[in-house]
Amino acid sequence: MNIRPSAAIRQNYNEISEFCKKSGEPVYLTKNGEGDLVVMDIESFTKREKMLKLREDLLAVEEARLNGEKGFSIDEVATAMETAISGVLNEK
Repeated sequence: MNIRPSAAIRQNYNEISEFCKKSGEPVYLTKNGEGDLVVMDIESFTKREKMLKLREDLLAVEEARLNGEKGFSIDEVATAMETAISGVLNEK
C-alpha cells in the first residue's frame, strides 16, 4: 500500500501518476495524518468499476435464483448464444 501526504500530489504529480500507471495500484493521500483521498490511473479505475458492476449483476441473479426465479438450462443458453452470434454474422 502506497501512502503519501497530500502535499506529495502537488510536488510529485508525475511520479505518482507514473507509479499508478505502471503498478495499477492506488496511492492513498493523507491530510494531517488522516486518510483523505485515493488516486489511481483511469484504466485501473475503469477496470475496477466494471468488476464491481459484474459482481453486482451476478449477486442480483443469484438472489433471484435463490428466490425461485426461473433460470435457463445450459442447452437454452447455448441455443440463445448461437442465435445471437448467427444474427450478428448475418448482418455483415
